[in-house]
Amino acid sequence: MDFGLRGKHALVCGASKGLGFACADALAAEGVDVVIVARGAEALEKAAAGLRARHGRRVVAVATDITTPEGRKQALDAAAKLGDIDILVNNAGGPPPGNFRDWDRNDWLAAIDANMLTPIELIKATVDGMIARKWGRIINITSGAVKAPIDVLGLSNGARSGLTGFVAGLAREVAQHGVTVNNLLPGPFNTDRLYKTMEGGAKKAGLTVEEVAERRAAANPTRRFGDPVEFGATCAFLCSKQAAFMTGQNVLLDGGAYPGTF
Repeated sequence: MDFGLRGKHALVCGASKGLGFACADALAAEGVDVVIVARGAEALEKAAAGLRARHGRRVVAVATDITTPEGRKQALDAAAKLGDIDILVNNAGGPPPGNFRDWDRNDWLAAIDANMLTPIELIKATVDGMIARKWGRIINITSGAVKAPIDVLGLSNGARSGLTGFVAGLAREVAQHGVTVNNLLPGPFNTDRLYKTMEGGAKKAGLTVEEVAERRAAANPTRRFGDPVEFGATCAFLCSKQAAFMTGQNVLLDGGAYPGTF
């Protein structure tokens, strides 16, 4: 299937590895030129080289902290040199797990800044150009915890839910201009982030992280964790011409773990 994305330009955040990289990889495979952003320069350059070698597309790596005003400017300036931003994939590492009794105001503000306000600022910087061109795709990588909150991820639950509420209104405002805005809600995918969140539980239970991971994977209806490649493919589909009538949605990819109907 041709997704109709060849020649488009994308800005993908948190893209040196994990789910962000999977999205950049899937988009590049569809003929998209990409600007990838992450803080770690070495891992980011390695990711960019791999994308160029596999897909033959223009790939610009920007090692910066996207949660800062300076970092966002650096990323947007680099993207502007590549071309108009047609696709924006918002993604930032989630705040650490823990107990809300241990978090102070600064912890909450940092979580909101990274996982709510940063995506909103990037949307603000790109959406009007998309509207003017009558085409655009905005994908926000949030979390399955938006739909089924996880007690130790309270900072993430709150900040990402705030972004979800904002997006619900924005998506209906811009849809008439050929711009869609959707959220991707990952459940347990085989990424460094997943194993990091299991460390506390493993220590508390007196188990290794590998033992906790094995039990958690076995408890999923699929009896496994998700492959980031599957996540990237879903991202590329949401950016496609075929998904032009799909907007304002929270697309949950969790292997069927969420037990509800809606």
